[in-house]
Formats: sequence, C-alpha cells, structure tokens
Amino acid sequence: MALKTKTLILGGGLAGLSAAYHLNALSDGDSLVVEKNAAPGGTAGSTTQDGFTFDQTGHLIHLHDPYGQRLIESLLAGNLRVLNRSSWIYSHGAYTRYPFQANTYGLPERVADGCVAEFLKTVHRPPRLAKRPSFKNWSLATFGKGISRSFMLPYNEKLWRTPLSRLTTEWQGRFVPKPRASEVLRGALLEQTTAFGYNAVFRYPKRGGSQALADALAARLVPGQLRLSSPVLTVDLRERVATVRGIGEVAYERLVNTLPLKDFIALAGPWPRGVREAAAKLRCNSVYCLNLGVARPRVSDKHWIYFPEKRFPFYRVGFYSNFSTSAAPKGTSSLYIEFSARAGDKVNLARLEPAVLRSLVSCGLLKDSDKIPVKLWKPIPCAYVVYDFNRGPAMQRIFAHFKKSGIESIGRYGAWKYSFMEETLLDGKRCAERLSGRAAADPEHGSEELRPLK
Repeated sequence: MALKTKTLILGGGLAGLSAAYHLNALSDGDSLVVEKNAAPGGTAGSTTQDGFTFDQTGHLIHLHDPYGQRLIESLLAGNLRVLNRSSWIYSHGAYTRYPFQANTYGLPERVADGCVAEFLKTVHRPPRLAKRPSFKNWSLATFGKGISRSFMLPYNEKLWRTPLSRLTTEWQGRFVPKPRASEVLRGALLEQTTAFGYNAVFRYPKRGGSQALADALAARLVPGQLRLSSPVLTVDLRERVATVRGIGEVAYERLVNTLPLKDFIALAGPWPRGVREAAAKLRCNSVYCLNLGVARPRVSDKHWIYFPEKRFPFYRVGFYSNFSTSAAPKGTSSLYIEFSARAGDKVNLARLEPAVLRSLVSCGLLKDSDKIPVKLWKPIPCAYVVYDFNRGPAMQRIFAHFKKSGIESIGRYGAWKYSFMEETLLDGKRCAERLSGRAAADPEHGSEELRPLK
C-alpha cells in the first residue's frame, strides 16, 4: 500500500527544507521531503575529514532580504560570523582588489592605462547594443576592450565553458558591479576599498561549515518529515505516485521539485513532446572542487581569489580557514580550488591535481615544502546553469506546462537559475505561500543590482 502525503518535496537541499518548514508554519497539512543523500543540504552540505571541514566549494551567506536575514540569524543563533569581504584577482603577476573593473591599481602601467582608456571610450561614446546582447558584446560595450580582455572575457570563459557570444546577460544584472567613471579612475590611481557588489559583506557559520545551516533548518521539521538516503526513482504525474528507494510508492496531492530540472524531467512523466524537447536544450556545467588541508597556518590573508588567466587551470581559490577558525585544526589552513567543465565531459583528476598544485606554487599560495595531509575532490555534476540563448524559450515552454499541471519547481536547480543560499530559502517560502493560496509577502528579486545587508 502506498504511503500518502499531501505535499511531496523532491530533494532535501535548502529549497526543499525551506518549503517544508514554511508549509508547517502555515499549518498547511503534512508534507514529506525525500533526499538521496545521507545528510540534508544538497550542494550546500559539508564533509569533515581529519579535523578539516570542507564545503562543496565556498558556500557563503549573502543577505539582502530582511526576512531572509531574520530567518538565517534565527537558525544560526550564536553560530554566525559577519565578515567584510577580502576578495582579489591574480593576473599579470599582481594581486588587485575585486571587482577588477574598479580596481586596476597595481597592474602593470600599460595594462591599467589601457583598461581605463577603453572604459572611458564607452562612457563618452556608448556603443549601441542589440535588445538581447550576448555577454561578450555587453561586456565590451559596458567596460571596454581592456577590462573585457584582461578579466571579464577570460574569467567567464573559464567559468561557463561556453562561447560568450552564445551567453546572454540575463544572469549577471544582479551580480556584476557596474562602477561609475569616477570610481574606475580612482581605482586606477590608488588602492580603494569601496564595498562594491552583492557580497561585500557575508556571513559564515562559526562551526560546522555550510552544513550547519541545512542541519539547523532540518532540525525544525517534524520528526519523520525528512527521509534521508531515499532517492526518488520515478514519478507518475498522471497517477500522482512517486517511487522512492527505501520507501516504495508515495501517493501525493501536490508536487514540489528541487532536483536539477533536466534530471526531474528525465525521471518523471508522462510529458508532452514539447517539454522533453525543451529540456534537451538546457545546459549546465560541472565543477570539480579540490579541497586541501595544508600543514601551515594562514597560507593567505584573503577570503578568495579569482584567476582569469589560461595558465591557471582553476578559476577561483578560497580559504575556509579564513571564514572560520574551526574549519581547520590549529596550525593548519584549508582551501578549495574550483575547476569547471562542460557537463558530461570527462575530467582526469589524477592528471589535473599535480597541475593544480604546481600552479598554486607558481602564484605563491603554496610552497614546494608544504605538507598537505588532506586532499579531497568534490565533483558537482550540475553546478552552474548556462544562460545561453536557448534557455529562455525552453524555460517558458517547460514552466507553462508546469503551471497547468500544478507542479512547483524551485531553487537554484529546480528553477534552473543562478542564485545564492538566501534566495533559495526565500524560494521555499514563496512556494509554500503559493501552495497555501496566499500571496507572497515579498516579491521575487528583479534584475537590479543586489545590495548587501550589514
């Protein structure tokens, strides 16, 4: 006999946990969250090894919404640090402050001069852009050739693994700071510390890594509401029955998906032909994160560093032990190194690892004499949703069918978007409000640049 629940939630990451938590707060009947892993959190989870706590790459808490702030500070009461960002770019043999476009001081003079001169051309003679420009054309028109060629284009090519002429600008409006001409000039003449961008202030758990947030939210659910080690195998949308390993059949009235959208469409059905055709056009990339425990304290004083140049195989390096002293044993450091690939591409980690370590030595982050007691690769098969020109039309087609069928698909991967942890929690809240027939108390974020809360 099938288990019955009013609302079945696929995935016990932050979106799914938040949806269940807020349904409980709204007294909207029973719900069941099924999660394939042995712990909640999804890609916001953490792993502990030999005294080191590693996230699945850096998962920092960026707050911009008053309710999101109250919720996260309540969940992590007494276990939350507030930090002022120290992020940098390493290029041309020099460290410059983030964001690159406002901080060329310290670069070789010819590079900095070229960046500023080309930027000022865009201010005085703004190029005309198409209604839906590519990211490449937008960057050249917004920042000029110097900044684009030194950072914007090579960095984003490394991250997205997609030709930037095929990438839209739909993802970057809230995340890429656009400084004024005066700020670009000031940042070329001196080292300025203006807090640009959505992540100028961030928070991080004192203990437990990013896993602490997922654990705290899971602890507020009803006992038995979250079932771990229970991957969903199939979903019969017509009969409203899911098959879940370890549970069997689960009959539901309402369905909330937080799994990667392509995965959900592959395991559920039946679908109209158009939905499957649209899903086939969705793209994402994979991230391979090498976590290191180094037997030396404070290998860097920075929080994270961007690496746009091709000579470095990774695009970013971050330092857990600078987020929290509990992330690494006393006298050691912990860091993560991020490398991206197109989803489905084979990556030889055994060959990549020595190249990564050599590169870390070449830029001075590691020493040849460093002992590294812990090396842990964490692959994320679906990490970043690719905003190419196929994504928008495909999403419209898929979500038009979802709306007719009463399917909720939320979160970074369920909604197939570029977002952060606070927004994912708010996605769960808004979903619960929709299911309960209540208008969302706060609107979805638009395309305006995000401003961090102190």
